[in-house]
Amino acid sequence: VQFVESGGGLVQPGESLILTCSAPGNSFSETAMAWYRQRPGESRDWVANIIPSGLQMYKSTARGRFTISRDNAKNTVTLQMNDLRPEDTAVYYCNQHPPLENSWGQGTQVTVSS
Repeated sequence: VQFVESGGGLVQPGESLILTCSAPGNSFSETAMAWYRQRPGESRDWVANIIPSGLQMYKSTARGRFTISRDNAKNTVTLQMNDLRPEDTAVYYCNQHPPLENSWGQGTQVTVSS
């Protein structure tokens, strides 16, 4: 399984981005999925996850600004990020929750800077 992330870019503080993850496999609808990020100089960290029923959980600093969603028909997971801050600058990855260690994709770079 290899996840493919897209949608990153350079934005100014307060702006928004939508990240999309394509997840291959026939059991996607039964799998909990998550977004993770790796900030410069730090280890990879969990941001948000969504279980098959649609229930979502968020890192405290993401709650209220980020929204994770899934489309089981398309095998995709989306992260809507609003009110972005410089501290959100990171490479963002998707994976199962908990993650499959051999399935990390390339990630997508998000840079928040004025």
